[in-house]
Amino acid sequence: MKKLLIIFIAYLLTACEQKTTDNTLQYSSTSPNDNGVIVYRLAIHPLHNPQKLFEAYQPLVDYLNSELQYIKIELEASRDYQTFEKKFRARQPELLLPNPWQTVQAMDSGYHVIGMAGDADDFKGIFIVRKDNDIIEPLQLEGKRVSYPAPTALAAAIMPQYFLYTHGIDINQHTENVYVGSQESSIMNVYLSNVTVGATWPPSWRSFKKDNPEQAKQLKVVWQTPSLINNSVMIRDDVPDKISKQIQSLLINLGDSEHGQVILTGMETARITSANDEDYDVVRTYIKNFEDKVRPVENK
Repeated sequence: MKKLLIIFIAYLLTACEQKTTDNTLQYSSTSPNDNGVIVYRLAIHPLHNPQKLFEAYQPLVDYLNSELQYIKIELEASRDYQTFEKKFRARQPELLLPNPWQTVQAMDSGYHVIGMAGDADDFKGIFIVRKDNDIIEPLQLEGKRVSYPAPTALAAAIMPQYFLYTHGIDINQHTENVYVGSQESSIMNVYLSNVTVGATWPPSWRSFKKDNPEQAKQLKVVWQTPSLINNSVMIRDDVPDKISKQIQSLLINLGDSEHGQVILTGMETARITSANDEDYDVVRTYIKNFEDKVRPVENK
């Protein structure tokens, strides 16, 4: 039993480093294949490690492919936030599911918002601690280690760090910030007592509780941030408007069927609603305030 637990822990801590098979991560040309079908890639920011991301989102891709003609969508994972961001800045994937900060960055590379994935109320940061930890107030974090998935994780790093700032903690001086690569790893580092607190967001916490109930029983949420706006769905500006609108319609109407609701549940997403670039202006304002008071989002 002890040996199995060690193997399980090692898997979770390294999951964000794992690569999917070469076939699933290869880029495909947007020119027609042998069957006259054009292949588009849907790249999703690292909500999960690559294996779990494919489990959660492949049903969505299968559904879209069953409804689209002459178009095939392939799912693409990225092993970390930096890799995902490098892809959209190079305009490689045709479709994106980025976090809100990445959304405004991707606009500069010619992507446009066609939807919001999930409820805005669900987009917030949460702080996880062990139940045997008696921490109550953020000021008790002074001198402690705090884990985050990545510096550019909006809900799970930027928003929690701004929350700490508003509660008297200078994360540049008072805490040791540990960027661990994935949401699961941020939570798991708390379970292993490698850090005092781990930051994540509600969908990843729900998923962790479902997949790892025994470990989750030893953890709890101690604080949460205010909400902002949820992840977007984006499409590159050279995708024909007819195709863009067809994909948008399929996504927005996904929850109308029982099968679609099952797909959304697997993605830990309540619904996909119509949205546009202007809806994410609030993110630009938030980030400017954060960078003025806390730290640069990226090291230039």
